[in-house]
Amino acid sequence: MSGAALGLEIVFVFFLALFLLHRYGDFKKQHRLVIIGTLLAWYLCFLIVFILPLDVSTTIYNRCRHAAANSSPPENTNVTGLDASVTPAPRQHPCFKPWSYIPDGIMPIFWRVVYWTSQFLTWILLPFMQSYARSGGFSITGKIKTALIENAIYYGTYLLIFGAFLIYVAVNPRLHLEWNQLQTIGIAAANTWGLFLLVLLLGYGLVEIPRSYWNGAKRGYLLMKTYFKAAKLMTEKADAEENLEDVMEEVRKVNESIKYNHPLRKCVDTILKKCPTDYQEKMGRNMDDYEDFDEKRNTYPSEKSLVKLHKQVIYSVQRHRRTQVQWQILLEQAFYLEDVAKNETSATHQFVHTFQSPEPENRFIQYFYNPTVEWYWECLLRPWFHRTLAVVLSIFSVIVVWSECTFFSTTPVLSLFAVFIQLAERTYNYIYIEIACFLSIFFLSICVYSTVFRIRVFNYYYLASHHQTDAYSLLFSGMLFCRLTPPLCLNFLGLTHMDSSISHQNTQPTAYTSIMGSMKVLSFIADGFYIYYPMLVVILCIATYFSLGTRCLNLLGFQQFMGDNDMTSDLVDEGKELIRREKRKRQRQEEGENRRREWKERYGHNREDSTRNRNVHPDPKESNFSDTTTNWSSKYTRANNRTERDRIELLQDAEPLDFNAETFTDESLEPESGRYQPGGRYLSMSSSIIFEDI
Repeated sequence: MSGAALGLEIVFVFFLALFLLHRYGDFKKQHRLVIIGTLLAWYLCFLIVFILPLDVSTTIYNRCRHAAANSSPPENTNVTGLDASVTPAPRQHPCFKPWSYIPDGIMPIFWRVVYWTSQFLTWILLPFMQSYARSGGFSITGKIKTALIENAIYYGTYLLIFGAFLIYVAVNPRLHLEWNQLQTIGIAAANTWGLFLLVLLLGYGLVEIPRSYWNGAKRGYLLMKTYFKAAKLMTEKADAEENLEDVMEEVRKVNESIKYNHPLRKCVDTILKKCPTDYQEKMGRNMDDYEDFDEKRNTYPSEKSLVKLHKQVIYSVQRHRRTQVQWQILLEQAFYLEDVAKNETSATHQFVHTFQSPEPENRFIQYFYNPTVEWYWECLLRPWFHRTLAVVLSIFSVIVVWSECTFFSTTPVLSLFAVFIQLAERTYNYIYIEIACFLSIFFLSICVYSTVFRIRVFNYYYLASHHQTDAYSLLFSGMLFCRLTPPLCLNFLGLTHMDSSISHQNTQPTAYTSIMGSMKVLSFIADGFYIYYPMLVVILCIATYFSLGTRCLNLLGFQQFMGDNDMTSDLVDEGKELIRREKRKRQRQEEGENRRREWKERYGHNREDSTRNRNVHPDPKESNFSDTTTNWSSKYTRANNRTERDRIELLQDAEPLDFNAETFTDESLEPESGRYQPGGRYLSMSSSIIFEDI
């Protein structure tokens, strides 16, 4: 089993990162480099979180092994009062190799590769890829040039700071820094930046996650919040549609001004390919008009303006598509919550849906998750499950806050995480150590990472599920993960007193701590900032509990969901009306489809049966009559055909009307090619199928 646990977790974490990226990204439409860069960043960060408990258990075993080796008596030593020929029995120690033991020398190399790869991604590669993805250039060279120009200030600032520091060290004769010390300073600077952001996100997640599950048990609360989201999303959806219309209007003007023989026509074609299909069909490509642009002095857009327009098209199309998908998802969520509210008072204990799911469910799920089971889960068990989970998460949050404020105390040990680990270390219960470490760091990671998935910086950074996240937001999330994970792990090791700089004990450090170097070079950071800054999590938790940030945003004009606010009530009423309107619209569509289906089943099968019987069993009287009248009918074929055709056309135009339609228009009465087109909701049915027998 040596190293097997490490290999299993490496494979498991890869598929976990791939699953999450598939949920938020779009493998088919987004660039492969964006997918690979984001996947690598997420994978490395999740890998650090999952592998660190194995490092802790391996370190505890190594400490026990070294302590047992140092405490064993030397060989060939005579004991007073005993015969020299008698060899003392070897001392038994409780150290035994854990099932997940990782051999010496593997973890340091593993941590170096993972850490420095993640730092290369977050500080160099991913910022460059962000600018590359947002660039509107029409060639790879143009996009690379734009990315380098945009990141010149970004990279130049780091080089300026690092160069000034090297000059200061070279001039000052008291400072003699070696390469390892410079490396430690760089790591400390990156971890300090990450810890500053980590505490902010952690303080929000420690309160908001338990509260979200507690509020999840309140059906009325969730429904009101969904109405509020619907009102805000409708405003954003209308804004996205208006923005798309404006951009498409500019594209239309450019498409009309630049003909097919212009040198920039390829750029225009590239822009048109990024437009929605319906707009492409409206604008098209004007290949018939030829214009000699060399002789006429017309004003044409420059390549820079086309690059800017290309960038606007990419952004507006992505935003429009995202709002459309989110609106449909929010409608399904609102309909489902309304169904839950209606079924709570059901006497039959059968969950009834207003609208059936458009996608067919699995038979296995239908068998076990039937309407009765669904009613008991949604109306009875789920609220209590959410309340219980909220209480458990609240206890974890209290433990984290207490430990963040007391982890620097070593005598006595006040950090609860350190107490749990030390109790398990005395009995060398490695399974308990790994489970406790995993649950602790997993909860910390959930509080931090979930905040990264929830926050939204206007329309520049927003992680939207169902494959609606743009490339810029995916890469930015990878940057945040790579910057937050190392200080998160160091903070966890400090909470458990596995970091020697916190415990102040001369013990073997973990392999992860060893690659970070000794923080004695920067004592004011190791003994000051790393210890006292995490205490601010208490203030942030209090501010989050009283929703101070939400109230501030609401005062600044950014509407947030607050139960005691008039603006919130107005938006809830508006969203409720929008949901009701969409619900009536969908009900009318389903009723129309059901009527068309019934009409087709009733008259379509009768027509087929009568036609089949007529062909198989012809009437002899009709055949004899047709034989005797063939000559007579052939004389008047020209006169009778016109009358018969007119009669059939009048019957075909007599299409049934849908009296449940919202409005009646005269569009169906407009002549087209000398014929009248039938109107109503039964347009999809062919009238020739209904009246073919006449």
